[in-house]
Amino acid sequence: MDDNPQSGMDSNRQASDRMSRRYKVRQVTDFQASWVEGERGEDGQFTIQLILDNGVEEYILEPTEDDADLLVKLLGRSKHTTFDLERKIVMFSNLGA
Repeated sequence: MDDNPQSGMDSNRQASDRMSRRYKVRQVTDFQASWVEGERGEDGQFTIQLILDNGVEEYILEPTEDDADLLVKLLGRSKHTTFDLERKIVMFSNLGA
């Protein structure tokens, strides 16, 4: 048995490193919805900028008009939203009634 406390910390750090390599999930701390005009007579493009972990990272979504409407509503209702950068998944929780 290893009595070295440093060994336990190294083991915890290695487990944490393995987990962070598996999932790169960030908390969505803010968002900004925008619309960009297309060419004359063409459709524009909606974007939703996700501010992750108070600006540590950002990610731009380019949803359809219908998806943008739904995403903005869900982002507004969710008490805790996370985004998986690797798998490109927005996860909402505590939506309330």
